[in-house]
Amino acid sequence: MDNWLKICLLVVFAVATTGNEEATPAKLLFSKQILNKYLVEGMDIVIKYSLFNVGGTAALDVQVADNTFGPQDFEVVGGQLKVTIDRIAPGSNATHVVVIRPSKFGYFNFTAAEVTYLPSENAAEALVGLSSEPGQGAIVPFKEYDRKFSPHLLDWLSFAVMSMPSLVLPFALWFSSKSKYEAVLTQKKDK
Repeated sequence: MDNWLKICLLVVFAVATTGNEEATPAKLLFSKQILNKYLVEGMDIVIKYSLFNVGGTAALDVQVADNTFGPQDFEVVGGQLKVTIDRIAPGSNATHVVVIRPSKFGYFNFTAAEVTYLPSENAAEALVGLSSEPGQGAIVPFKEYDRKFSPHLLDWLSFAVMSMPSLVLPFALWFSSKSKYEAVLTQKKDK
C-alpha cells in the first residue's frame, strides 16, 4: 500500500509541474515561390508567400516585405510587396499572393523576402527572418515566347494557300478526264 501512495504522489507531482510550463514562443517558417512555369517579358508573374507558425504562441504584428522587384524593372499588377498581418495563431498558416509584370527581359536574381514579427505578447524585440530564395531566373523576350507557343494561325493559313495549286491542279485534271470517260461510257451504253 505504501508503494501505491508513493506512485500516486509521484504522478500528481509530475502533472502539477508539467502544467506550469510556458508555451514556446512563435516561430515562423517563411517561403517564397514563383508559380509560373515561364517568365515572359510583359506577362504576369505570380509570386506566393507562405508563412507557417510552428511555435506555441501566436506571432503578432507580422510584416512581410520584398524589395526584390524594383519599379524600373517590374510593375505590381495585383497585391502588395509590403504586407502586415495582425496575428498568426500557433499551428496555422497565412499566404499572400502578388502579381507582377516585368518590363524588360534578361536574368534577374530573385532574392529572399524579409519577415519581422513579435514572438509573444510580452516580447519587447521583434524577430527578423528571411524567406526561401527562388534564385536566378531568366525572363524571356515576348517575341521568343510567342514564336514557340503561339498557334501560328497566319503561318498555317499561308501554308494552305501556297499548297492549294499543287493539290487542286492534279485534282482538276483527274476530274476532267474522269468526266470525259464517263460521258463516253454512257454514250456506248445508250446505243
